[in-house]
Amino acid sequence: MSKVLPIGLPSFVENNKIMEQQKQQPSAAFVAASWAALFIGMTAFLIGLYNAGMELNEKGYYFTVLMFGLFAAISVQKAVRDQLEGIPVTNIYYGLSWFCTLLAIVLLTVGLWNAKLAKSEKGFYAMSFVLSLFSAIAVQKNTRDGKKGKEQSNV
Repeated sequence: MSKVLPIGLPSFVENNKIMEQQKQQPSAAFVAASWAALFIGMTAFLIGLYNAGMELNEKGYYFTVLMFGLFAAISVQKAVRDQLEGIPVTNIYYGLSWFCTLLAIVLLTVGLWNAKLAKSEKGFYAMSFVLSLFSAIAVQKNTRDGKKGKEQSNV
């Protein structure tokens, strides 16, 4: 038994689909701002490391924490987004993504807490780290949204 739809409903459904496609496409300004923030955050952190009067093993520690944090943050964004879109995500991957993100933040915090640096330097590293993590998530989201938007427009 089929239902008879009101006359205006199909156009409403089509308009809703068009709006959903438009929601998936990030604006060029947001994409540019996200990439700029990622570049600025990472560059500032790395220039700070380069100019720091630390030993090479300390610099390596902070560099590794930055890379680990970026990867972990992107993994969290992917796991959360996959779940929202109904793509299966194992609980272990979801939990590890969050654990690694928090671990990277804790490792940076402990490292800076114990470092013999000025408070302004510690704040500089913390802020550039947070900027890098946030912008990495935004870049990943924009990349995924842009790809999904292109796939939907090709259908």
